[in-house]
Amino acid sequence: MNATNTESNSSSMDGLKWAVTIVLLVAIIVGNYMFGETVHVVARVLILLVMAALAVLSAALTEKGKTFVGFAQDSRLEVRKVVWPTRQETIQTTLIILAVSTIVGLVLWGLDGIFVRVVAFITTSI
Repeated sequence: MNATNTESNSSSMDGLKWAVTIVLLVAIIVGNYMFGETVHVVARVLILLVMAALAVLSAALTEKGKTFVGFAQDSRLEVRKVVWPTRQETIQTTLIILAVSTIVGLVLWGLDGIFVRVVAFITTSI
């Protein structure tokens, strides 16, 4: 019974946190529209950045937000494990792809020319 109460409190708090997030995002949009001409640009940008940071923080404190933050951290860890090619490997691979693409393009162009002549021969002789 205690676990059910915890889940219920957590889900209701998540709803409140999402509501705060949505209110902050709507306030950013409305505030930027309404005070676009009257408030100095630097002050407006700073206020909007603070409100956006609060909205992100509010969303990150929800269960789905915590899951997303964990996923982002795991993704960052995986990207660090990637062995990136050197500049020379990248250039060589690019040149190989260009050469193969050129050869395939020339072969297809040649086959197209042959097929056009064959079809033209067949249609004119009938």
